Amino acid sequence: MTEEEFSILNLHGQSYDPEGTEAFYLDLNLLQIIERAIANWGVGVKKYYMYLPESAEETAYRRAVYGDVKKDAVYEALVAYTKQLAGVAELRREKEATTSPMRRTIWRIRETEAYCNAYETLARALEQADLASDGMIRFRGILQSILADEEYLAMREQTSRLLGEIRALRFVVTYDRERMSVELRELPERGAYDEWLDSVSGVTAGASSLLQNPFKADPGVTEMEQACVNILMKKKPEFFRELKAMAENETDCRRQELTRFEQEILFYLSFATLQRDMEKAGFAFATPDTDENKRMEATGLYDLALALASRTSGKTVIPNDFYYGEGDRFFVLTGPNQGGKTTFARSLGQLVYFSMMGLDVPAKAACVHFFPSIQTHFSVEESIETGRGKLMEELVRLAPMMGTHRQGSFVVINELFTTAANYDAQIMGKRVLDHFVGLGCMGIYVTHIKELADERKGVVSLRAMLNDRGIQTFEIRRGEAEDTACAINQVNKYRLTYEQLKERL
Repeated sequence: MTEEEFSILNLHGQSYDPEGTEAFYLDLNLLQIIERAIANWGVGVKKYYMYLPESAEETAYRRAVYGDVKKDAVYEALVAYTKQLAGVAELRREKEATTSPMRRTIWRIRETEAYCNAYETLARALEQADLASDGMIRFRGILQSILADEEYLAMREQTSRLLGEIRALRFVVTYDRERMSVELRELPERGAYDEWLDSVSGVTAGASSLLQNPFKADPGVTEMEQACVNILMKKKPEFFRELKAMAENETDCRRQELTRFEQEILFYLSFATLQRDMEKAGFAFATPDTDENKRMEATGLYDLALALASRTSGKTVIPNDFYYGEGDRFFVLTGPNQGGKTTFARSLGQLVYFSMMGLDVPAKAACVHFFPSIQTHFSVEESIETGRGKLMEELVRLAPMMGTHRQGSFVVINELFTTAANYDAQIMGKRVLDHFVGLGCMGIYVTHIKELADERKGVVSLRAMLNDRGIQTFEIRRGEAEDTACAINQVNKYRLTYEQLKERL
């Protein structure tokens, strides 16, 4: 990867070309999380969350970069850098708003100066930073190389010199008997032109409304001030010719590799900001271990979308632990309605997604394998447009998930075949499980059919727990599926226990 192709996000500098939003973003409530993360960073950041790494090596590359970005000194330097760039964008808008060629020229040079200041401030901060990732170390080297380049240094010197001359420019306007003369003259230091205008306004009400800085992009420059500038251009032709030549120079201080960096780094900063906010609220995040020789597991795992919602709802978020033992491929999760089964399944999918993206995961600790893709299937309704029933809609969506090209995926299935007869649902469900296990996939199958949890190779039974009074605890544990779990839950919900019926009758 050359410097021009350098990417802080993609190991080989490939471009972004996502083919639409995959179903798992919606099924796992990832879109809610992403929208929250990018709220203050611009909609353009969203596309980076939609582009999955191509390999475990690329995930490791991102994880190392994120490890650097999380460090206080680096995070603060990068946030300051993005704020400086926002200021540059404002200068650019002012430049584009003016119709005066001269003022556009001045603003073009000021924009260049602001970019240079942002680059140099960041470079100084990164020189002092303890960087460990290949991506950030390489970016620091690229930035230092650019700032030491002779072409850059010449542009920087010229920009500073020209703007220095503009700021030091002093002239006296004499208006006598309908004649105006402009004289360049060394004057006692009286501060910036705008500061002088403010002082005039304080003495003479409304005076500043008649005067504007002729070198600003403000469209309200008076005819008199424009005339002053025209005279100055005649008195200092070489100076203004140099200004014009520099502004027309096609050499752009915004180098391609730096422009791409300032766009991609927002992916890391947006999530790091979200993570910091959630950690202050007491929610844990962990950098996952990715050792493929270890079993996949997590402690304190929770649904991040639910946690974000709890900040306003006040509801308690229940974390869970899990592990896939040696040879385990699929969890089959059964239990009472409203017992936290779907939430747990979503938290597993989110765990895999954030780990794959090279980010920290919503858990106290985790070991997560690399998966080439995530596949999800959540219960769907009948389609009015196609006229297909619910079962047919489910099968149509399931078919492409079961292709051989999905080998090794992480699969989340939630309440499949609910409209089929129980016997048919058992047969179809077991075939689906066996198919994915045969493809080397791992995942979780949430179902009301306890027979799918019967012990067999690669399948582990989990259940949503109830307390002694038959109330949901939202805890997920290993254990055999129970016939009575859902029934007990419904009996308690509708006050149909023996004692309750006896009391009512």
